[in-house]
Amino acid sequence: MAFISNRTFLHIQCISLDFLLQLCRNMDQWLNACVAIERAFTIIKGTSFQKKKSKQAAKIIIVTLIIFIISTSVYDPFYRRLIDEENDSEMRTWCIITYSTSLQVFNSMMHTFHFFAPFVINLISAFILITKKSHQQSNFQTNRTYNQLLREQFHEHKKLFIAPVILVILALPRLIISFVSKCMKSTSDSWLFLIGYFISFIPSMLTFVIYILPSNFYKEQFHKSISQYRTKIRGYLQIISSR
Repeated sequence: MAFISNRTFLHIQCISLDFLLQLCRNMDQWLNACVAIERAFTIIKGTSFQKKKSKQAAKIIIVTLIIFIISTSVYDPFYRRLIDEENDSEMRTWCIITYSTSLQVFNSMMHTFHFFAPFVINLISAFILITKKSHQQSNFQTNRTYNQLLREQFHEHKKLFIAPVILVILALPRLIISFVSKCMKSTSDSWLFLIGYFISFIPSMLTFVIYILPSNFYKEQFHKSISQYRTKIRGYLQIISSR
């Protein structure tokens, strides 16, 4: 088995890879929360909702989120370094991170914030959507009570509550690991930490399964997008082949 021994490459990977993965993971959670907010806002505004303004706001929010998320963890690469360990006649190189006590507290607070804030926003947005939609329908369906409509809407949109809960449960190992401050023995504890670390990426990978597939509207839009991309690719291939 070939091992990478280029020190420069390992150092760049050490200070950048996990940092970028963390940014993408947090961005994924916040974008899901933004989608939930827009979904609730669409119901609140009703016919006065302006799609053009929503697109403009989305561009600003995305840029703002990127700046905000980077600013809450920009210190991370500066505290990463490589160490060499010789264990059982085998040399290993580890990327470790060492924070001061105050920075460790701040880092844990940021992890907790990025973990729970999008989750709470998702739940609140789903609650607003269901209650507002039930209230709107009660104005037209006078033969039915508000509680009946509320239960019906909850049953129809229960996936909006279930999906965030599932994602939070799957992401819990990441939060737990962020609070665990200990030196592991590479020969015995590494698998426990690695399993918990990789499990934390499952929520990001399940976004399509949890949010797109259960929704008829999202599935329809997904198939339309795929068809459009196929048409464009075929057009490009025809242009290239005709040259």
